[in-house]
Amino acid sequence: MSDAIIVIPTYNEIENIEAIIEAVFAQEKAFHILIVDDNSPDGTYKEVEKLQEKYPTQLFLERRKAKTGLGTAYIHGFRWALARDYEYIFEMDADFSHNPTDLIRLYNACANDGADVAIGSRYVKGVNVVNWPMNRVLMSYFASKYVRFITGIPIHDTTAGFICYHRKVLETIGLDNIRFVGYAFQIELKFKAWKHDFNIKEVSVIFTDRTKGESKMDSSIFSEAVFGIIKMKVRSMFTKKKHNA
Repeated sequence: MSDAIIVIPTYNEIENIEAIIEAVFAQEKAFHILIVDDNSPDGTYKEVEKLQEKYPTQLFLERRKAKTGLGTAYIHGFRWALARDYEYIFEMDADFSHNPTDLIRLYNACANDGADVAIGSRYVKGVNVVNWPMNRVLMSYFASKYVRFITGIPIHDTTAGFICYHRKVLETIGLDNIRFVGYAFQIELKFKAWKHDFNIKEVSVIFTDRTKGESKMDSSIFSEAVFGIIKMKVRSMFTKKKHNA
């Protein structure tokens, strides 16, 4: 039994899924993986089912009926993991934009260095992004700057999706109260963890854009963040903390 599980949401990732699973299992640390698939038309879940025969005690699959947002996929995965005995629960993309070799660094930040949340950060040391067009880099970078300005959160990469959470963080912040369903979900979880005084550490990583499959990014992702962050900040002023560091 591993104490750490990687939650990977998928939708049409048939070109990446086997390789990312094998890469995670190739790490020195024994991780488990939960794939949360939104009924991918390309049969991603079928490939996972095949791999479960090879990894029956390490690889798990939750198949949802439809694509209802990144945030809801992660919450589904978090609930599944919290119902088991995992102490460390990760977010990770299936497309190799997050390097599996960095998993142990995030794990160590929490398990050995005292962090409650470890973020694989693109911006804590300059801008570590490979193969993104400049307009997308600037949009992402200044989105994080905007979030810091509005909320006061001391995190450089507020939209990062490569994260290790100690289970107590997810138990405390209230998954029932998460409002965002798109990529702004990433901001909301970090904000709630910070508001509850959890120890958050950014670990510098290099983000590499996918080389296979299609990006799920669109303009609505950023509009959700821009117009939702102020509301989130205002709501937080009337929310009591449940955790003291």
